[in-house]
Amino acid sequence: MRDFPLPLALTARLSPIVVLACAGWALTSGPLAAAPAADHKAAPQQQSASNTTAPSAPSSTAVSKTYASAPAPCASIAAKTVKSLVPGAKTTGKEIPSTNAKTRRTCSWNALEGYDYRWLDVSFELMRSDAAAQKTFEERTSEKSGGGAVPGLGDAGYSVVNLTTEDKQQTREGTVLARVSNALVVVTYNGSDFETRKAPATDEINTGAIKAAKEAVAALQRGQQG
Repeated sequence: MRDFPLPLALTARLSPIVVLACAGWALTSGPLAAAPAADHKAAPQQQSASNTTAPSAPSSTAVSKTYASAPAPCASIAAKTVKSLVPGAKTTGKEIPSTNAKTRRTCSWNALEGYDYRWLDVSFELMRSDAAAQKTFEERTSEKSGGGAVPGLGDAGYSVVNLTTEDKQQTREGTVLARVSNALVVVTYNGSDFETRKAPATDEINTGAIKAAKEAVAALQRGQQG
């Protein structure tokens, strides 16, 4: 096979140890305030059944479920899915070191098979509350305009695909962001063809990214909740 020079940006992506770095976030959740007890006089004898006050009904407001730790990201995507999306990659993936693996974990798969290159990242990020996760979700989706909602993906899902060209080499990248309670699931999937210098079709990248995101959300929901 003849040597084929890679564009600078994509050459860098072929070396995840050099390119990737992760930062952890230390997040905490606030305590619930206790309600003060009502002041009353002690009864000299047991009250009769007719005078006993019935206990109040429990509040109908559901307490939101909070994820206390991130699942193992490299185990969140099925091996057959990795083989389909990233041909030639090791299905075990490579977890990226994090300063706080309890609140942020990321796994990466990438491979160059022939002239076709694919890259897949899956990240789990835990926020201090559902509201904080929702705020971050809204901020990030507004920054990545041009996409659309993904129905049925967690509490909220969003997908966007972009095409970039450098040194006449196209790369198409899809990003899917999902919020599940206080957790964010972020999937990045991209590809290039170094022979034709074209990028994969938008539908291929978008469909692949959403498939990986659905599996990652399912893995999160199967995990331990706090």
